[in-house]
Amino acid sequence: MPAFRIKRWLTPEEFREVIKIADYKGYERGAGSLFEFNIEKALRNKYSLEDVVNLLKELAINIDDSLIDELRKLYNKLAVRVKWDYSTGWVIVSIPRSLRFQLIDLLKKYGLRRIYYDDEYLSYKLIPYRLHDFIEDLRQKIEVTIVDENNLLKDKVLPRKLELRNIVLRPYQEEALREWLNHGSRGIIALPTGSGKTIIGIAAITAVNKRTLIITFTREQMFQWKESIYKYTNIEPGYVGVIYSGEKRIAPITITTYQSGFRNIKQLSPLYDLLIVDEVHHLPADKFRYIAIHSIAKYRIGLSATVVREDGRHEELFPLLGGIVYHKTPAELAVQGYLARHRIITVKVRLSKEEKEEFEGLRKLYRSLAGYKTFKEVLKAALKGDQRAKKALRIHNRMRSILSASKAKIEKAVEIALREYRKGNKIIIFTQYVDQAEEIAERLNAYLLTGEIPPEKRRKTLREFREASSGILVVTTVGDEGLDIPDANVGIIVSGTGSRGQFIQRLGRLLRPKKNSKEAILYEIILANTPEEYQARKRKRNSLDFYS
Repeated sequence: MPAFRIKRWLTPEEFREVIKIADYKGYERGAGSLFEFNIEKALRNKYSLEDVVNLLKELAINIDDSLIDELRKLYNKLAVRVKWDYSTGWVIVSIPRSLRFQLIDLLKKYGLRRIYYDDEYLSYKLIPYRLHDFIEDLRQKIEVTIVDENNLLKDKVLPRKLELRNIVLRPYQEEALREWLNHGSRGIIALPTGSGKTIIGIAAITAVNKRTLIITFTREQMFQWKESIYKYTNIEPGYVGVIYSGEKRIAPITITTYQSGFRNIKQLSPLYDLLIVDEVHHLPADKFRYIAIHSIAKYRIGLSATVVREDGRHEELFPLLGGIVYHKTPAELAVQGYLARHRIITVKVRLSKEEKEEFEGLRKLYRSLAGYKTFKEVLKAALKGDQRAKKALRIHNRMRSILSASKAKIEKAVEIALREYRKGNKIIIFTQYVDQAEEIAERLNAYLLTGEIPPEKRRKTLREFREASSGILVVTTVGDEGLDIPDANVGIIVSGTGSRGQFIQRLGRLLRPKKNSKEAILYEIILANTPEEYQARKRKRNSLDFYS
């Protein structure tokens, strides 16, 4: 270690300060006090190289270039190194052995796990999404050089300043963007379908002007985002890339689906500073949350109309993206004129005699197999291989299909649709099953949209329905999310999962403002005296914050 002498007598205060960076080695008459520099002490007391040099100068010590070079080599040798492991999708943090005990609390806080070591360094793997917070805490704890081998910490600025064009943000969109920026450009924005969440996401890109990775739920959404970015910004051609099974082009702004994002995040993560997750309520699924965990993006925004999940896993979003920073209900935006006023009408029908007898027989059989277990407990047991539980699940699915495909529900849906069509309205009928959708569409001579229909034909169907002054469109779950379904003012739910999220997505398809302030109506057809009636009451009870 470099040594230095101080010939003059030090005051107690000066001696205490020198001891913060060096070890006292003794006094020699005529030569003064001898000190040996101690890099670990200096770092522990938060002395940078510049701080050390300034202190020695204040003490009137003759400092030559060779001493400064020796000090600089010591500081550089004790650098913390970070790099990206492309094979695993983890950040590798290498820490000098001499710093281990000073940083042990920090290592525990961020859950770093040691993977290998040598004579000088201990190497750990760090969860990628915590990289920036870890480095910030590290720099506050000690003065240390960071060697960033893959430019993970470098600002990833877009090639040119991006600006909005051809659009003016609505007041609530400006407010949502401002709240997101005030929360460190992290957080979730929860707004109804039709309120322009994509526009807010694009505005966020222009606000931070960073290279951006956008995750969408469907391929259709991916292309809608791409089209909107080119339409509403001054971005140059070729600056937006898409990644999916048919194409893989990385660009300053890259859009991909959840599935492709999961497969490619190890390669994409080091390239982007902003992560945008659309339909973010899907992210907690184990496969999809991997994307947010393995992204190093410093800035993050989640967008959804239905953040809250029945299984409670929406809380997992908060550490990955930030909490909910902005929320508006359809009723609030309807009052301001940005969404249509809406009314929900529950229509009750009954099972036929044959359907009821079959349903009740299956219900008794299900109870004999499941006992007092809840459905979640039965499902868990089935996943573990319990044969009785597996049989109970098959019976449960058959019970659901009887309710969903009830002839009375189909008859009532056809009746309501014809009545509304004669009034000149545009109607969307939501079903859960393809065969049910096909039957209704055939009886009404309606447009049909299912997951089995090729993408090109889907686009043609949507275009024709959009251009029609009135009409009927029958959709399965493919229409719940991800498709830009043209405006309609009447919805009819024939069958579904009974979930709050699905209900909100379907209602949202009707909420875009209508000409002459026309009211949107959503009919919900349910079977009286069955679990559907209970589920409808439960969902509405849990959705008061959404409707009101």
